[in-house]
Amino acid sequence: MHPDIHLSFLLTLLLLQVRQGTTVQEIQTSHENIVKINSAGEMMQCSAAMDILFLMDGSYSVGKGSFERSKHYAIKLCQALDIGPDKARVGLIQFGSTPRLEIPLDSYTSKQELKKHMKKISYRGGSTQTGLALKYVLRKGFPGGRNSSTVARIAILLSDGRSQGNVVQAAAQLKETGVVLFAIGLHYPRWEELHAVASEPVESHVFFAEHFYDAVNGLYTTLASFSVCNSTPAGCQMESFPCERKTLETVKELQGNFMCWKGSKGYSPYTSLCPFYRYSKAYKRHQTVCHRTICPDPCDSQPCLNGGTCVSEGPEGYRCVCPPGYGGDPHCAPALSLDCSVDLLFLLEGSATLTLEGFLRLKSFLKRFLQTVIGSDSPSKVGLAVFGGEARVEAQVGKFKGDLRGLLKAVDALQPIGGETKTGQALRYVTRNGFVSAPVFADVTDDLPRVVVLLTATPSVDNVVEPSKYARDREIFLIGVGPDYLKEQLNNITGNPQRTLTYTSPDRFTAKIPELKAKICSVDTQGCLGQAVDLVFALDASGGVGRDNFATLRDFVRSLTVQFDVNRDVAQMALVAYGRRPTTVFNLDTHETGSAILKAVGDANYMGGVASTGAALLQIHSSVLTVAKGARPGVNKAVVVVTDGSGGDDAVVPAQKIRDNGVSLFVIGIGDVQRQRLLQIAGSEERMISVPSYEDLKYFEDVLVQMLCSEVKKPVNLCSPNPCMNDGICILAGGSFHCQCRGYEGPHCEKRSSRPSSRGDLPRPAALRKKSRQKKSHQELLHHYKLHRRRHAA
Repeated sequence: MHPDIHLSFLLTLLLLQVRQGTTVQEIQTSHENIVKINSAGEMMQCSAAMDILFLMDGSYSVGKGSFERSKHYAIKLCQALDIGPDKARVGLIQFGSTPRLEIPLDSYTSKQELKKHMKKISYRGGSTQTGLALKYVLRKGFPGGRNSSTVARIAILLSDGRSQGNVVQAAAQLKETGVVLFAIGLHYPRWEELHAVASEPVESHVFFAEHFYDAVNGLYTTLASFSVCNSTPAGCQMESFPCERKTLETVKELQGNFMCWKGSKGYSPYTSLCPFYRYSKAYKRHQTVCHRTICPDPCDSQPCLNGGTCVSEGPEGYRCVCPPGYGGDPHCAPALSLDCSVDLLFLLEGSATLTLEGFLRLKSFLKRFLQTVIGSDSPSKVGLAVFGGEARVEAQVGKFKGDLRGLLKAVDALQPIGGETKTGQALRYVTRNGFVSAPVFADVTDDLPRVVVLLTATPSVDNVVEPSKYARDREIFLIGVGPDYLKEQLNNITGNPQRTLTYTSPDRFTAKIPELKAKICSVDTQGCLGQAVDLVFALDASGGVGRDNFATLRDFVRSLTVQFDVNRDVAQMALVAYGRRPTTVFNLDTHETGSAILKAVGDANYMGGVASTGAALLQIHSSVLTVAKGARPGVNKAVVVVTDGSGGDDAVVPAQKIRDNGVSLFVIGIGDVQRQRLLQIAGSEERMISVPSYEDLKYFEDVLVQMLCSEVKKPVNLCSPNPCMNDGICILAGGSFHCQCRGYEGPHCEKRSSRPSSRGDLPRPAALRKKSRQKKSHQELLHHYKLHRRRHAA
């Protein structure tokens, strides 16, 4: 094949995109493929002999901005070529009223020299005489010295197509000599002219382009496909992608006829109907195919587990964006397990009312949930059911015990059942048929709590109250999950708003996994009775919360208190209320009974003003969670911040200090909170709860209690916080600790030592300190007196 034809196809793909804002050729493919294409374009290299001459429009109609963009495009193109005397040679002509040879073809033999000179080219202006520029190329553009039968000659015209002379004849003469002519439109081009001057086929020689490395990829892909050079890296291959080319054109629309005046010299004016047109800009599109080289991506091996999203970072690097429950592991290993013992049946809506997209979204959530919380040693058993006009149990509870892979395959196999959304009928059906337990021994049956999780997205057409009561009367716990607009129906089903979980938009669905896990396990626990914990509440008492809502926060804390054994040996509680400044309402060692704490919480005062969550956390860190104020070594500690999020700007660093001391930090954000800020305070999704309103706060008590219970069961560091007072050093040894004191004595360095120090680290007697201060004061006065005398003498 003639090299001109090689390069015709080559530059068809090379000159895809020069950013002008009017015509764009886009590769309609996924972001993942675009990244792969760009990455391959950076790696591919090729050497080919060719002469490329840029004809750059520097007229007034193009303007300086478009001229600079076209210059930048030419520089980028040259960086992709192998510049050399025996390989690619590049020249440049700028034209306006007259053409001017800025860079002869044989001037520069390196990319660096060529780039440096191109940057110095200045915009000239003038009229658009494209025809004269083409004739100039015909006479002087391509000097001899190279075999034109083996070395392709390429002319690239960058213009807006608004020439003030005849260009068609000059272009035809140039093409007859074997030069391949490309027309690259700038600004708002006149496409008819560009089509007339470009080589055939016109579709392959008229361009606008935007993404450089994509064009480089197309260039090398074409060279490789025609065996001009082997530019494809090892392991890579060529693929085809659908492309769309968009052209901005002016559309003329008749709006109607209106009365107007007409006339001419020597005649009287008269009225007539005149047409009125409206002119607007509109895109015209046509589809084509682009060929690109794709190289293996580090994410192709799917290194991220449990539904994590792999993000490429270069040809070999990647990172995993993990779902809730997996953020602590680089490959999304499980961190949030379903460690309670329940028989769990998921009832999934598959009605005809629900769109296919909606059904797939429910399946995706269920699969992500199971990947997140179910492990090989999980004590819970899981079953699957689908409903619509009827209900079916697709997998009996416990069928896939210990076989997560089989369970996930069963989820993938679920299909919509069709029919109307008969939720009530489905609840009655699974109550009777969903839990069929085999005897553990001959006369002993499995009596684990039975839980049905309803995943639905459309209103039920039948009654749900009676079937739900029928299920609850048979000791089946119902948990409802659905969009906000189904909250009332779901509350009727569960019989307890604390077992209803709703979301505002589909993109917030997956974030509900920790909350659902907590709701499921809450049926298998009764608070944290018997669990030792030092628990501190930080309540936002600022003006952003308001007096009435602060009373709601107090009631929330009072309600939580009854789920703990409050005494010196089990659970201790402290309360900090804060506005601009924090106030410790009571410390960990202030009250020894739950009734005393209930009364003390009720006496907490509203403060008003602006909020400073950071100040409250600093006070908790330095003045509340200390041994002096009742914090116990060897006991897990937790802080719960309840706020509307308005004063969290200064809280990130204090929150990290608390977490660094081994204290669990939970954040409850109420209302339209600034989620990202509160997430930084909490440290992870698993320790943050978003509550729609203050009225809904009471429904999240069991969720918080379950989270707290999970934390207080973890191993504890006996030296966190430091049990040693007065700068004593805590030393762990054999499952216990001891304090290394300096100048103090006692188990916690709480008493000043009565023994004389051999190191001089004891303070001097007060009389000596006073005498020293007096001596120092006298010396300072004498020094200032002498200094004053010297200045006076001068």
